[in-house]
Amino acid sequence: QVQLVESGGGLVQPGGSLRLSCAASGINFSLYTMGWYRQAPGKQRELVATITYGGITNYVQSVKGRFTISIDNAKKTVDLQMNGLTPEDTAVYYCKADPGSIWFPTYWGQGTQVSVSS
Repeated sequence: QVQLVESGGGLVQPGGSLRLSCAASGINFSLYTMGWYRQAPGKQRELVATITYGGITNYVQSVKGRFTISIDNAKKTVDLQMNGLTPEDTAVYYCKADPGSIWFPTYWGQGTQVSVSS
C-alpha cells in the first residue's frame, strides 16, 4: 500500500519559517520525482517545488530564494523548508510522487495546512 504522509504544517506569523516533511512508503523511490504543491482557497493547485532522486530541483518563481526542497533517499522523505513566509503562502500543501511515465501511477498525500497570519 502506497502512502505519502505530510507533516509540519501550522500557523506562523509573516516572516516566519516552517518545515514540511513527506514520508513515502510502498513505492520505489528511485522511480519518482517528488514534489510539493499547494492549493489556496478558491485557487487551482500549483507546483511549489520538485526534486528528482538525483537531487535536481525546480521551484516556482514566487518561492525561489525562500523555500528549499530536499530529499533523503534512504529514509524516503522529502522536506520543504519555508522561510520568509507571507500571507500569500497560505494554502494546503500536498506531497506528490510523479513517476513521469504512463506506466506507473501518480500519488498524492492528504495535505497539510499552512497558514501565515499576524
